[in-house]
Amino acid sequence: MSTDLTSTEQRWLLLIHQLPTKPAYFRVKIWRRLQGIGAVAVKNTVYALPANAETQEDFEWLLKEIVEGGGEAMVCEARLVDGLSDAQVRALFDTARDEDYGALANEARDLASALDAAGAAENQAEARGQVVRLRKRLAEIAAIDFFGANGREPAEGLIAGLEARLTKDKAMTKEPAPVAADTIAALKGRIWVTRQGVHVDRIACTWLIRRFIDPEAIIRFVPGKGYVANPGELRFDMFEGEITHEGDRCSFEVLLARAGLDDPALQAIAEIVHDIDLKDGKFGREEATGIAHLIAGVAMGSKDDEQRIAQGSPVFDNLYQYFRKKRG
Repeated sequence: MSTDLTSTEQRWLLLIHQLPTKPAYFRVKIWRRLQGIGAVAVKNTVYALPANAETQEDFEWLLKEIVEGGGEAMVCEARLVDGLSDAQVRALFDTARDEDYGALANEARDLASALDAAGAAENQAEARGQVVRLRKRLAEIAAIDFFGANGREPAEGLIAGLEARLTKDKAMTKEPAPVAADTIAALKGRIWVTRQGVHVDRIACTWLIRRFIDPEAIIRFVPGKGYVANPGELRFDMFEGEITHEGDRCSFEVLLARAGLDDPALQAIAEIVHDIDLKDGKFGREEATGIAHLIAGVAMGSKDDEQRIAQGSPVFDNLYQYFRKKRG
């Protein structure tokens, strides 16, 4: 979209409406239409979308539908002055999309489990149709993911893993692919790019890059939606990034494998990051809950990404020392 959705002065479109009490199906129809265009409720009868030509057209069509159904509606463009802040409204959008992505990720996991249990050719043929449906649904959610919610990368990785598995007609390996001995050297001197609003996976990746790969690494934080990469940049934990979720592995796990770092202490950290980020309990790490609270506190305490990195990195430093000594 051409409109900058992350500008300091965000403009919003508000649909203010009143529906007739009957028929009941009409109210359900309008509610589903609001969900379909990605609008979120800021009041009982007030829905918001970020202002641009496409969202305005969506609201205008919906207004017409409401009026034709016997209701009342108006669309206005607004700038928030008091009460809800722009950040709070964006968080409403991210929460709604994360719920959508989470449901999609659970479907992908269920399908993977079914393939593990069955594996017959006819089941795989049926699974291909289900994966096509999951991919279509992912595209639909992404189209209304206006601010780049965190849940997209895990869902994308799971679906891509299913696609790769079915294309090869065999179970996808769970072991990292072999890496060249000079992998870390090839990663030095690069410009790394990731989404703004860093949380556990991106904080852990940044720590890994600066601690074990390239202490002088340049890391840039960019909008999660609509960013066009410059030549030579390495995007991590971003949709279509060079290093991001693959199958059921989080970005930290993928980066660890690409860098060829086989340190058991780092692997233990990777399992914790996985359990926090994907919320699937794959490794059942008892440390995950405590570390999740620590990182959540870091994120709540600062909106600045570099500050989050500065405060979150010691958490992983201490974890690393703990696992090193525990192994010793």
